[in-house]
Amino acid sequence: MAGSITADVFRVERSTTIAASPQAIFPYIDDFHAWEVWSPYEKMDANLAKTYSGPPHGKGAAYGWVGKKAGSGRMEILQSDAPSKIVIQLDFSKPMTAHNTAEFSLEPHASGTKVTWAMYGPNTFMSKVMGLFFSMDKLVGPQFEEGLASLKRVSEERAGAVST
Repeated sequence: MAGSITADVFRVERSTTIAASPQAIFPYIDDFHAWEVWSPYEKMDANLAKTYSGPPHGKGAAYGWVGKKAGSGRMEILQSDAPSKIVIQLDFSKPMTAHNTAEFSLEPHASGTKVTWAMYGPNTFMSKVMGLFFSMDKLVGPQFEEGLASLKRVSEERAGAVST
């Protein structure tokens, strides 16, 4: 499923298969400091101001940002089930206020790990109005695809370096 929308909830998701174990991929998602090497949002603003709080990774780790293009917001890891699932509270404050959930699932497969990145949240009145002009799936989906491709490259390079 690429994305879906109901009257009350939206959901956008993308998946890829990475030729690495869940254990090799998980730390890149579970540690916000590691997002610099793969997240498309890190590249959005050259002068992105970032703050980290809580533990360095896992449940309670938090990351705040302020940028011209990226706006401002905060993420906090709510659930960290190594090496299979990470759930993140995602709060945007600019350019508009939104409170969503991001979820990463890592499922072992014969060819590696299927990684799914999803975001879902309430389909508020304002997002319904904005939905008349643009699709959340078309807006966010390509960024998820870019991020998963970068996560794949970084994880496979690291896994190759470890195994050789």
